[in-house]
Amino acid sequence: MELPDFMSYANKFSQTDFVEKISSIAKRAGAKLVYAALILFYTLQSDKVSTTNKAMIIGALGYMISPLDVIPDAIPIAGLTDDLGVLLFVLKKVWTDVDPEIQAKAKERLGKWFDEDEIEEINDLFGKE
Repeated sequence: MELPDFMSYANKFSQTDFVEKISSIAKRAGAKLVYAALILFYTLQSDKVSTTNKAMIIGALGYMISPLDVIPDAIPIAGLTDDLGVLLFVLKKVWTDVDPEIQAKAKERLGKWFDEDEIEEINDLFGKE
């Protein structure tokens, strides 16, 4: 899959819009997408992250929030695959900035929307793209 220019979506990101979007799509998006988004969101809040990596994270989260992307989110199943691709691409780029505490915080938050069986899919975060 060819990635879109997700950096052009940086102006679409806001903390409020992120929380609203992730809450509304959680079950439909699946635990893997939500986990990747939460890790990026919490990594963005870290003071250990470079400005360059923060810019990439903001672009990726803005892309996820935006209703205008390569595959519209309203299209069942396929609508969020491009979002997942962008999130995982950026997550791989910034993975060295992701503390174990951030991963734990994201996993804990998943428990609000998913049961243990659904959460198991995050164990293969980068394996199936």
